Amino acid sequence: MEGHSRRDLLRIAAGAVAAVPVVAQGVAQGVAQQTTPLFFTPAEFQMVDELTEIIIPADDHSPGARAAKVATYLDKSLAESFEAEPRQKFREGLKLVDKLSGELHQKTFLESTPKQRVAVVAQMARNEKKPKKPEEQFFVQLKASTAFAYYTSSIGIHQEMEYKGNTMQNEYAGFDAGLVPIQLPDSSK
Repeated sequence: MEGHSRRDLLRIAAGAVAAVPVVAQGVAQGVAQQTTPLFFTPAEFQMVDELTEIIIPADDHSPGARAAKVATYLDKSLAESFEAEPRQKFREGLKLVDKLSGELHQKTFLESTPKQRVAVVAQMARNEKKPKKPEEQFFVQLKASTAFAYYTSSIGIHQEMEYKGNTMQNEYAGFDAGLVPIQLPDSSK
């Protein structure tokens, strides 16, 4: 960093840190405002929305993936991907879901009943620890993407994990290292 003082570098770093919440808020607002898919077809978007909701459903504690707009996040991420491979793999994965649904229920995934849809996802998740089949590998990718999108959303952070932000503690909850005597090795030996 020739030509920059240490103070300049600290100022640049502080500016970058201050910009992160603004950028994150802008991305979140962009996801929240998006109404038509950028990458997925409307049918693919509906399918991804349903798949992610099956993976992280709404419950008594917090809303699910649909409320957190996970499908919208995935759509935006894939639309902005520099590489074609992630987009191609995701589309192929959705075709595998429909193929498996056809084998199990003689219907596409979206034509299936909610119970049948869950059965399709359960079949894909059977070998989650050691996926061998392409649809099992897609499930691992889909689940990881869903979890990332959900737990970085406002709903995932604040409602599911109940993160309250940095809060003042009334008492010190750590270990006071000052009370432990320090024993140095004997240097005379």
